[in-house]
Amino acid sequence: MSQPSQQDEIVAEQASLKAQPAAGIEPVAEARGLSQGQIVRKRFLGHSGAIAGLVVFAIIFVTAFTSVGYAGIPGWWKYTHETVSPLVNDGAPTASFWPLAWGEHPFGQDRIGRDLFAMTMRGAQQSITIMVVIGLIAGLIGVTVGALSGYFRGWTEAILMRLTDVIIIIPALLLAAVMAQFAGRRDEGSWFASFASTNGVLALGIFLGLISWVGLARLMRGEFLTLREREFVDAARISGASNARIIFKHILPNAVGVLIVNVTLTMSAAILTETALSYLGVGVKSPDTSLGLLISQNQEAFTTRPWLFWFPGLFIVLICLSINFIGDGLRDAFDPRQKKFNPKKARESGPKTPEKTPVTASEGNTGDSADGNGPASGPGKGA
Repeated sequence: MSQPSQQDEIVAEQASLKAQPAAGIEPVAEARGLSQGQIVRKRFLGHSGAIAGLVVFAIIFVTAFTSVGYAGIPGWWKYTHETVSPLVNDGAPTASFWPLAWGEHPFGQDRIGRDLFAMTMRGAQQSITIMVVIGLIAGLIGVTVGALSGYFRGWTEAILMRLTDVIIIIPALLLAAVMAQFAGRRDEGSWFASFASTNGVLALGIFLGLISWVGLARLMRGEFLTLREREFVDAARISGASNARIIFKHILPNAVGVLIVNVTLTMSAAILTETALSYLGVGVKSPDTSLGLLISQNQEAFTTRPWLFWFPGLFIVLICLSINFIGDGLRDAFDPRQKKFNPKKARESGPKTPEKTPVTASEGNTGDSADGNGPASGPGKGA
């Protein structure tokens, strides 16, 4: 039986290297028979950053809406954002890590004796409410406008994109200032003034949602322009599927990655926008409060009472980061093209060159015969 030649061994080794995945790329292990929802859930639960963001956001959400109460339902914290009490510890935070203690006012008090923990939780409620309202409205309008303009083209695209251009060039802060001015005219008795004065946070969220969808609409239009030319869309048209079914059942699921990332970025940016508007005095107004309004009211006390500034700012950062991490995890879970890259594994299992065995003098004088079936006799061999 003949031994395999050196060339055959090299070819076999190259074939085995091609069959292996790229260094550092871990293919998603998906068991057969799993539904799409199970696969998405498995991928999301495997994203450590998304799970951490979800836990942090859940803690903030539950604490904010249960501590000081919401919509007339009382909370478990004994103070509200309007309760004034005598100063304790000169208004400094009573919470400490060592020895571990919570105290009467863990976040401290402002100059008039209001509890900062209650005001921060109320501000977190307002910011989360605005964030959710803006995300829902901007996502719905952006997907609708982008899908219709990218799929139908023609005059539909021209009208919708020109409307998008008009909204883009109008400054959001200017519109917010005008809205706040009209909302402040309660003596006129208009429906807008009445609604805005009694539902300030909801009105602000609706208004910001109506002008925050333009970026998502442009991105979804580009995705639909690309996906509408794919083979599966042509197959759906030939099979007799309606335009609505093609948009919502075939194209939109393939663009869900772009949708989720942009909506989560819009939601995190909404908190910063509300902070800026409240800081300028055209957002949430006293006696109600928000995280941005707390920062605006306590900016002068930054050097003497820094806790009045740091705690609302910390909650703004935590909410924004957790929403961004959750969005990254959802994007990776819904997008089948996403692969998990492990740099440590890439260094350990990088492309390796085959080791060359040293050639001895006797082996160097031995060669294959012309027909490749056996060794040829060398000059040092006997007959």
